[in-house]
Amino acid sequence: MKTTNNTILITGGSAGIGFETAKLLSEQGNKVIITGRDQARLDEAKAKLGDVAAIKADVSKAEEVLQLVATLKQDFPELNMVVNNAGRALLYNLADEDQDAFANAADEMLTNYLSIIRLNQQLLPLLKQQATAAIVNVSSVVAYVPGITLPTYAASKAAVHSYTTSLRLSLANTPVKVFELMPPLVDTEFSAGIGGHNGIKPSVVAQELLRALENDDFEIRVGDTAKMYELFRSSPLDALNVMNAKREEWIESTPK
Repeated sequence: MKTTNNTILITGGSAGIGFETAKLLSEQGNKVIITGRDQARLDEAKAKLGDVAAIKADVSKAEEVLQLVATLKQDFPELNMVVNNAGRALLYNLADEDQDAFANAADEMLTNYLSIIRLNQQLLPLLKQQATAAIVNVSSVVAYVPGITLPTYAASKAAVHSYTTSLRLSLANTPVKVFELMPPLVDTEFSAGIGGHNGIKPSVVAQELLRALENDDFEIRVGDTAKMYELFRSSPLDALNVMNAKREEWIESTPK
């Protein structure tokens, strides 16, 4: 996949991995469009990024997605790459009876999984018109091995992984290549509640994405994700124990 002279949509592009990806791809000579739910944060990101377009849109809301797609078709008919990065994560314990696990899961599944399917479906006709095109779905290391602290977030990312594999097979005879970006713990505001300061920098994730696009590496296991994947292949139980090494400590710290 070429990494210059593309027109790229990045959802959730106002912070974290999305912001750093927008910065890097813009510097590579691409036309970048970012979206976000918060206008103030979107404006701040645009001011820092410079020559990018910013469109306020909540990908979890059907009417806003319709408007976003209409704007893209009108103003960016050459769009040939979509990075589905917008995400939602809720930190809670499934054993906590005061938590509404169903509502939490519905929230995360809508933003992290169903919204990706909806946006991809509506943009595929445009992407298929291009000489070369790509979809990048952002999942996570927990797509392979769930963590107790983000139980239904992990389930939503496992769903993204499965869907992305099916989508790649389905589009094999089209111009659209399908990538999956699987970061480990990343040092962002998004991950602050689970010790994100111990994670890698989001700029590293962006650099790994760029390298994978250049080489057509479709499953992009960044940093510790690659190690966890290999451990999972050799021993799923060992991988689960490593991922949840501090689970007893965390369970003791949460409400019963």
